[in-house]
Amino acid sequence: MSDLEYERRLWPRIKNAFRVLVAFTFSHVGVCGLVVGYMICGAFLFQMIEKQEPNTQLEDVRKIRNETANELLSIVLMFNTLEKEEFFKLANAAIKNYTEEIVNAINLGYEGEPLNNQTHSTSVPTENVSWSFSGAFLYSLTVITTIGYGNVAPRSPWGKIATILYGIIGMPLFLLYLSNIGDILARGFKWTFARCCQCRWNCVKPRRYLDNGQLDEEAVPDEEEQITVPISLCLALMVGYVWGGGLLFANWEKWTILDASYFCFISLSTIGFGDLVPGDAISSTPGREDEIQLSFILCSLYLLLGMALIAMCFQF
Repeated sequence: MSDLEYERRLWPRIKNAFRVLVAFTFSHVGVCGLVVGYMICGAFLFQMIEKQEPNTQLEDVRKIRNETANELLSIVLMFNTLEKEEFFKLANAAIKNYTEEIVNAINLGYEGEPLNNQTHSTSVPTENVSWSFSGAFLYSLTVITTIGYGNVAPRSPWGKIATILYGIIGMPLFLLYLSNIGDILARGFKWTFARCCQCRWNCVKPRRYLDNGQLDEEAVPDEEEQITVPISLCLALMVGYVWGGGLLFANWEKWTILDASYFCFISLSTIGFGDLVPGDAISSTPGREDEIQLSFILCSLYLLLGMALIAMCFQF
């Protein structure tokens, strides 16, 4: 076989394999894998970018705190109890200035002191634990779903650029996921509702025959297309999902049932106020910041499935 004949036979095979790959990628299973894989890649990307960014705000706040403490000490030593008016005037000014500095640091990304039992030296920077793999994975999900809690945001210029590009590609991909998964869930729910809730296991479709004895296929309606799922059932399904999620998050995050259910609704509706965010009750263990926190991963899966259920309800 000549090289030319080999190339002629190889090229159709390559094109056929490419068609099969594209068809699988945009199938129901392929879209799910594509979305999950996209979020995993995003988690590694944001973790790599943001963990290289030094947490300078933490060191600045520690410096400001020490300077304010020294200033207050000097004020105490300077004035005695007979000069209370001047003492309180200078002390209040120092505390007000310290408060303004803390507010500015928070606006620039200060996230507070790490929650551990070790005493940190002011000369040793603390690793940014917000960008562990699980935290970056959840951040990737909040970007493409437009939830945007706001508790974690990129500080570096490259992180902000990566977020823009990641969202431009990820948001249409997530809409494709909702369309595909919502459709397949709606079909499955209609099938289950028709046979379980309406007792149609043994139902026979109406048939009409022509004069020549042949079956009129156009007169045979599609049973699933005629099914109307009650809106009350859709509401009950969503309320049950929110309440069930509330029970889980109440156990994970040590929230009340009301707060946990409120968090589930705010997240699934993509409102995302950010007053309650997952991981608040999880303290980082020193030396294990990179360990995948199961609650973050389960939260991401809960949101993925919940939004698919919402899309399913819109299909009815």
